[in-house]
Amino acid sequence: MHGRWYDDACGTAFALELVGERWSLLIIRELMLGPRRFSDLRASLPGVSAKVLTERLATLAEAGVLTRYKLPPPAASQVYELTDWGYSAETIIQELGRWAATSPLHDPTLPLSAVSFMISLRTMIDRKRAGQWAATFGFRIGEESFVARLADGELPIERGAPDGADSVFIADKAPQLAGVFYGKQPADAVGATIQGDAKAAERFVDLFHLPR
Repeated sequence: MHGRWYDDACGTAFALELVGERWSLLIIRELMLGPRRFSDLRASLPGVSAKVLTERLATLAEAGVLTRYKLPPPAASQVYELTDWGYSAETIIQELGRWAATSPLHDPTLPLSAVSFMISLRTMIDRKRAGQWAATFGFRIGEESFVARLADGELPIERGAPDGADSVFIADKAPQLAGVFYGKQPADAVGATIQGDAKAAERFVDLFHLPR
């Protein structure tokens, strides 16, 4: 169905035909750290209706961006997961985020999902400053847990319990940790908690800054 919107052979136009409908790119963002249930996606994107979410998931599946399958018992619930091609869209999300964050209209105080915050860390990390430092950091945001393993300036992030991490950042909601990492506010001032190596946590936070 290429050309249904723009009748244009440009790759950018085709990309917009694939993911340019409202909510599509944010659904991809929310799946970037692993498969999620329909209810998980609705909780992370409270502004989307069940009808629109169902339609967008179907469209993205038809385009080959994501797939859906049932987990084995005892879970036996249907989940949505990006294909390898879908996961490769992370660079698009990162570059759009960097570009938009330089706008004076950008409001970093708006609601933020846990995955969105974690992806922002992969986007905004100062790789030169990180250098060869290797360390592991855990995050508990509400009921979600993540592990970030810093090494050689890269920051792979996965879902999982932060057992054995050098430091663990804990908050009820992602904006609290955004206040720590980007607002440079003390954790207790925004209702967050940091456990473990305080010096490592401070050094880690200093790797992240919003663009001018």
